[in-house]
Amino acid sequence: MDAELPWFRDLSAQDRSWVGLIVQAGIKAFVDWFRADDGTPAPGANELAASVFGAAPRALAGVINLQQTVDLVRLSIAVVESDIDRLLDAEDVPPVRAAVLRYAREVAFATAEVYARAAEVRGAWDARLEALVVDAVLRSETDEAVLSRASALGWGAAGDVAVVLGSVPHGRTAADLPEEVRRAARAAGLEALCAVQGDRLVVLLGGVGDPRVGAESVAGIFGDGPVVVGPAADDLAGAHVSARAAVSAHRAAAGWPGAPRPVQSIELLPERALAGDGHARRHLVEQLYLPLLQARGTMIETLATYLDEGSSIEATARVLFVHPNTVRYRLRQVTELTGFSPTRPRDAFVLRIALVLGRQSGRVT
Repeated sequence: MDAELPWFRDLSAQDRSWVGLIVQAGIKAFVDWFRADDGTPAPGANELAASVFGAAPRALAGVINLQQTVDLVRLSIAVVESDIDRLLDAEDVPPVRAAVLRYAREVAFATAEVYARAAEVRGAWDARLEALVVDAVLRSETDEAVLSRASALGWGAAGDVAVVLGSVPHGRTAADLPEEVRRAARAAGLEALCAVQGDRLVVLLGGVGDPRVGAESVAGIFGDGPVVVGPAADDLAGAHVSARAAVSAHRAAAGWPGAPRPVQSIELLPERALAGDGHARRHLVEQLYLPLLQARGTMIETLATYLDEGSSIEATARVLFVHPNTVRYRLRQVTELTGFSPTRPRDAFVLRIALVLGRQSGRVT
């Protein structure tokens, strides 16, 4: 092994000793079975997994990977076969070679079983750890311990992080969804952590540029109903801001049946405000109402009259005693200032809610 397996030389003395015990246990089990000579079938994979690989601690599976173990088994069998002719009489060689072949097959199955079990245990542990990280982000508890757990899961996202929420697809379970989400995210050049919470699937996307584009990469995995994505946060430590907006938006999304899928949380500001989200209310007042109020006195008046007059430019002009082109000019200013166009029905609804909340707030500056 030291001569032909480079990785073996890099092991610690203790781990090399464990590998030696595995080889010795395997050969001893073969000799004991062959010596019995009572027609007993070769030991099965379960029995060999216990008797051969049970000689070493479970942690060794994390030191030596499956490919290295296959190389180890192959080399051990090759050495045994090469010594058969030297050790045995000619008439004994054929049955021993046949027995080694049968035994080697079961050893191969036992190797696969050991690593399959280790993968299941590791997968179950990783799933629990991943669920803890996602839950901590949703509860705004992303301390150093949570960041360390995310790192242990392989999270190394550079760039912004966004939280995506939606329903669990019908008939799917928490066991198979995370891997599908990760595959879809990797295909889009993103990292992902996810968890199923009741009937809700929560996905943390790392390395996003545009939150909507990032959410589109995994939106097809969610079940029926709205899929919402929060704003981009600088990193995982700040992802609770994205999570808070996404949770609020998902709760209020039913108020806009025609929303795109996925829909950004900021696009659901009116529904969130009506549902009691204080952050959404403040955003509408501070980012839409106050800039209009501070711009020039006629802008608020023109917008309110335009909305009250059923979005008619001519009717607005008559009420304000101005030319229709003046109304058009002021509405374009509203669009440039807020990013919402009063001439589009959805944007007009957002501006209407902002006006109502602004007036209720009593803010004048």
